[in-house]
Parts: sequence; structure tokens; C-alpha cells
Amino acid sequence: MRRAVCPGSFDPVTNGHVDVINRAAGLYDELVVAVLVNPGKAGLFSVAERMELIRESVADLPNVRVDSFQGLLVDYCRSQNIPVIVKGLRAVSDFEYELQMAQMNRELAAIETLFVPTAPQVGHLSSSLVKQIAGFGGDVSRLVPKAVDDRLRERAREGRS
Repeated sequence: MRRAVCPGSFDPVTNGHVDVINRAAGLYDELVVAVLVNPGKAGLFSVAERMELIRESVADLPNVRVDSFQGLLVDYCRSQNIPVIVKGLRAVSDFEYELQMAQMNRELAAIETLFVPTAPQVGHLSSSLVKQIAGFGGDVSRLVPKAVDDRLRERAREGRS
């Protein structure tokens, strides 16, 4: 069975993430979307919320499983017997950082990295920009899956109450 992991913070998951997940799911028998648990960083959404939003966003992909991890990604990969990491790339600046990570992951644990360039129509998206736009009341409905848009609108209403 060909298995891979697509890691990230996904706070929140965007259409760019979904693009990469969809394309990677077509290449592997099982794709694990792994949400990083970073206890030192407070996200907009809890890890459990992010996992649920991802599940809702990729519900049509039966070979995608959503999980979370803490610590080194290579340790998670070893514990799950996953030999490949899938990373989406938006720009050359992403590549420079991700290449260093890929080389280190290969050095530490002989884990390969597959880079998937995002589709041009979603290459400009980032979770940070989506949160910023939504925080100012902007319309992000074309940038994120419907479940995420609904949840962002809820958060905005809660903030105004």
C-alpha cells in the first residue's frame, strides 16, 4: 500500500490546501492529512476543529484520513510507517524553505518529500491572509471550503457579540 502524509497547521484549511490534498490523494492508496499540535501557539481554531473542518472539506475522498501529531514529523512518519511527505508549493520562497526541510527529513529518517505545486487559481492563498481578511469582515467564500467559511462567519459574529 502506497502511503503518504500531508502535514500542516491548517488554521484554517483553504482551497489551496484542498487542491494539494485532492491531487495527492490521487497518487497514493492512503493519504494522511496530519494537523500539527503546537502547544506554544494559540490558533484561531482548536486542533479538533481543524481536523473536523478538513474532514468536511475532503469528505468525497475515501482514501484520506485526518490525524494530528506533536513533535517531529519524521517521528510521526516512522510511528505510522509512512515513507513520503507531500508538501504544497505556492512560490519559489516556499521551495527554498521546504527543500531544506525535505533534505533534513531524508537525512534524519530516509523519508522522501513530494512537492506539489498549487494550481494557479489558488497559489496566492494562505491561512494567515484568509484569517486577516475574515477578521476585517471580508468575503473569503471563494478562498475556503464552505464549512470553513461558515465557521469563520460564526467566529466573526461571536466577536461582535
